[in-house]
Amino acid sequence: MKNANNVTEFVLCGLSSNEEVQKACFVLFLLFYLVIVLGNLLIVVTAAFSSRLNSPMYFFLSYLSFIDICYSSVTAPKMITDFLVEKKTISFIGCIAQLFGVHFFGCTEIFILTVMAYDRYIAICKPLHYTTVMTKKVCGRMVAASWLGGLVHSLVQTLITTQLTFCGPNKIDHFFCDVHPLLQLACTDTYVVGIIVVANSGMIALSCFLILVVSYIVILFSLRFHSSEGRRKALSTCASHVTVVILFFGPCTFTYIRPSSNFSEDKTVAVFYTVITPMLNPLIYTLRNEEVKNAMRKLWSWKVTVSEKTKM
Repeated sequence: MKNANNVTEFVLCGLSSNEEVQKACFVLFLLFYLVIVLGNLLIVVTAAFSSRLNSPMYFFLSYLSFIDICYSSVTAPKMITDFLVEKKTISFIGCIAQLFGVHFFGCTEIFILTVMAYDRYIAICKPLHYTTVMTKKVCGRMVAASWLGGLVHSLVQTLITTQLTFCGPNKIDHFFCDVHPLLQLACTDTYVVGIIVVANSGMIALSCFLILVVSYIVILFSLRFHSSEGRRKALSTCASHVTVVILFFGPCTFTYIRPSSNFSEDKTVAVFYTVITPMLNPLIYTLRNEEVKNAMRKLWSWKVTVSEKTKM
């Protein structure tokens, strides 16, 4: 892939140009990435092998954790290695591939979070219909639709970007390739493209966020008719999901709901939805969920028992 003006690579500015800060960031973000991979992988394995976690909620949670691993892996490894090099370059093909991956997994995660809210709505507001509504086939179709929606969104963003003309400079004021930074480098009029980007990215994030807000308002209203124990359990489950939604949707909405700009805060905000939120998700869902913690303990004790028997 090569555009009309022969721009074959871009230079990423990264998070900082200070050498000491970059060394500290290398250690910090390497630790963050290891937590992301190991923490989310633990949830995927636990949900797959635990008979206790066979409900739709944990089915969606395992996919959310898998997406978090993929999503952070699109940007974090490149960012971490760039802390150790002076010139942070990325090829034109690599830049477009990174842009595709960020929007594919990011949009899929938005849809998965929305589906999880629908699952909670049915479980709390219509408990008698839960088993008939949220069947395995329905859950599978919802996940497939989320992946398809993410793919369509990402293809639109990628195709729009590849049609731009770049005359130079080729320096991106970010730590990964995204639509807004690339629009600022284009040497053609990007007004219409910018509107399409906001309509495509921003409206998806904003629409799903509004759906989530409305669904939880309905859930909170319906909890008035539940017992105190039922309210406590429902609120505990919903609180984890609401926390993740705020951490993910807040920065995403700030970044994509407005036209392209050169805000210096964009890089800091991007760290939240590409690194911090995927790292916190496993902690949020395990620390507040006794079922997940008990399933992890049972899985660990089973592994220890099998290991001891093997040695004998």
